[in-house]
Amino acid sequence: MKIAIIGLGYVGLPLAVEFGKIYNTFGYDINSSRISQLCNGEDLTLEVTPKQINESTGLRFTSCMSDITDCNVYIITVPTPIDDSKTPDLRPLIAASSDVGSILNKGDIIIFESTVYPGATEEVCVPILEKQSGLNFNADFGVGYSPERINPGDKVNTLTKIKKVTSGSSAIYAEQINTLYKSIIEAGTHLASSIKVAEAAKVIENTQRDINIGLINELSLIFERLNIDTSEVLEAAGTKWNFLPFRPGLVGGHCIGVDPYYLTHKAQSVGYYPEVILAARRLNDNMAANVASRLIHKMLQSNMDIRNARVLVLGFTFKEDCPDIRNTKVVDVVKELKKFNIGVEIVDPNVDAKSALEHYELNVNNKPSSKNYDAILLAVPHREFIEAGANSIKSYGKPNAVFFDLKSIFEASASDLRL
Repeated sequence: MKIAIIGLGYVGLPLAVEFGKIYNTFGYDINSSRISQLCNGEDLTLEVTPKQINESTGLRFTSCMSDITDCNVYIITVPTPIDDSKTPDLRPLIAASSDVGSILNKGDIIIFESTVYPGATEEVCVPILEKQSGLNFNADFGVGYSPERINPGDKVNTLTKIKKVTSGSSAIYAEQINTLYKSIIEAGTHLASSIKVAEAAKVIENTQRDINIGLINELSLIFERLNIDTSEVLEAAGTKWNFLPFRPGLVGGHCIGVDPYYLTHKAQSVGYYPEVILAARRLNDNMAANVASRLIHKMLQSNMDIRNARVLVLGFTFKEDCPDIRNTKVVDVVKELKKFNIGVEIVDPNVDAKSALEHYELNVNNKPSSKNYDAILLAVPHREFIEAGANSIKSYGKPNAVFFDLKSIFEASASDLRL
């Protein structure tokens, strides 16, 4: 067996490393600089260590399609984002399918891990594979879908410790695919009855989380007006065994803030308008504006001159202890603050400054440049910030600076605002 992993991001790289411990495996990516970094044992996503890469003795990295033409299993793990109108953007998936189709041979298996709406694999990808290869689906090649479940930055629930959902385009291919994943997944596998079931299972995982967070965010808005501390309410409610421990906050990233739109897109294409899912999406997308509004309101209450104010924003990634800035909602908070001509300085030791400047035209520093801020927003509770403590963080502000602990990391008495 010879495996090619197409796309070496947060999903593809850990997968390539694990398969490379057992099989001849190629990690393929169109980004040649990414390949150069990985060949030097450097992973900017911080999902794998140089030691783990070295231990994967069967793994080779390449950006040349010619190197993977004799593989017989292709696993596609490219991004599936949304466009500006919040519609699924399948261009990376279509391009990867076309590339793989052009080198496909009889007997090959193609497995998709990218999050899609139910039906996308067979409706969008398979026709491309057939057209590019000249081969017949199921007769000459098989297809499977095994949704990714990587949690970026999580060093406990890693790839091999998360049960893997698998599926195939026929009973034979399904069993082959399931056996393949069983060889690397310690937690075991769950063989779904069809590709559509596996696709749907993935897309509702993050949709469910989005709705639950949306509910808590709405509760925090209500409790703010009732002058009740949301964290205290959640702590009290959490004493019941079946109360789900969700917290209010910004909902960004390439999964929770994106996947629901794939499901709603498909739902509307078959004549159903999803009320609850889209309501949660609107609410969560509006939280950045609410955060900025609350901070400005508190600053005005403190008689600050907003036009000349300076705000320190701690954290820029979409979640804690992770360098990923894709679809981060902190950028929306910054944009809202800048509408009032507030000077904003962003600090995040986990972020590649060049990447932030390239994608968002924003400067991100490793540490604060002064200790003279009118307000401090702890937007992302990275380990470095938590270990520093509230007093250390507040020391960067003026004596009367407003401290907004967005995720309620510290005691209520340590901050002026929190969700």
